[in-house]
Amino acid sequence: MSTWSEFATEAPRIAEIFRRRHRAAGNLCMLGTLREDGFPRISPMEPRFFEDRLWVAGMPDTAKFRDLLRDPRFTLHTATVDTQVSDGDAKIWGTVVDVQEPRLHEGLLQDLFDETGMDLRGQEMKPCFEALPVGAAAVEVGDGHMDVTVWRAGSPERVIRKH
Repeated sequence: MSTWSEFATEAPRIAEIFRRRHRAAGNLCMLGTLREDGFPRISPMEPRFFEDRLWVAGMPDTAKFRDLLRDPRFTLHTATVDTQVSDGDAKIWGTVVDVQEPRLHEGLLQDLFDETGMDLRGQEMKPCFEALPVGAAAVEVGDGHMDVTVWRAGSPERVIRKH
């Protein structure tokens, strides 16, 4: 597992595409988790970057967070409506860890307020998941080809060109 910062160092191309698509979609991503019965669940959410870490946090006691408390495996896919994928597309997968650090929560909620005006300052963040990627992939299309960039923790990213 890697922190976002470690991931971005090992896979800078995928990290840049993920961040660009994340911003372009108003921070919207699709979060994949595993239900108690083993079937997948997909949920829209807005992961946040703070202190060079990627956070999956939100309304407590939701099905997606109960899934993650039971089984920490996840996938995050940048939202796209462009079937030509002209601005790229990215996904990461790994595990989450529930970080219960009040000072960190204060900073995260202040950052949320500063960026969006949503004032949740002073509220308890349970759970507050840090996303730790173990793999990622991104797609870029242009000049008559498609580049698929893939990464696994501990290895450099590699590009597969398809014509």
